Amino acid sequence: MEKKEEEKVKKKGPFGKLKETMDDKEEQLEILSTFVRLGILIWSGGILTLAYVDLPPQLQIPKQDLDPTFIASVFTGVLATFGVQTAKNKKGAVPPPPTATTSGITKADIEALIAAAKETAPVQTIRVEQGPIKIVTDDKPYKL
Repeated sequence: MEKKEEEKVKKKGPFGKLKETMDDKEEQLEILSTFVRLGILIWSGGILTLAYVDLPPQLQIPKQDLDPTFIASVFTGVLATFGVQTAKNKKGAVPPPPTATTSGITKADIEALIAAAKETAPVQTIRVEQGPIKIVTDDKPYKL
């Protein structure tokens, strides 16, 4: 009886051994997710390669005429899930996302724009520093 159990353990493949070592379902799903992403990465890399490489006529594979932009976006999207960023600026570093400090607009610039708008148009600008705010309409007609 013990020999049959030992034979079953020996006959398990790599997935059986992997499942045996991980009891947590979340870990199993994470590894499965990684394998799926790797499969998509290999597939999209292969399709991109076929789009740009001319194969020898002996292989009898016809030239693939396709627009590689979608496949390239899938490829870069999957690379991003692994933490690889492909876009670089001229210095070789990835630019940070635009924020209030990196956008180039300062508080003085905004105040100058508001002051210029006051002079050019008959419009009132209201800046709310703290909310909540309640707007109530008046029944009297507006006269110029």
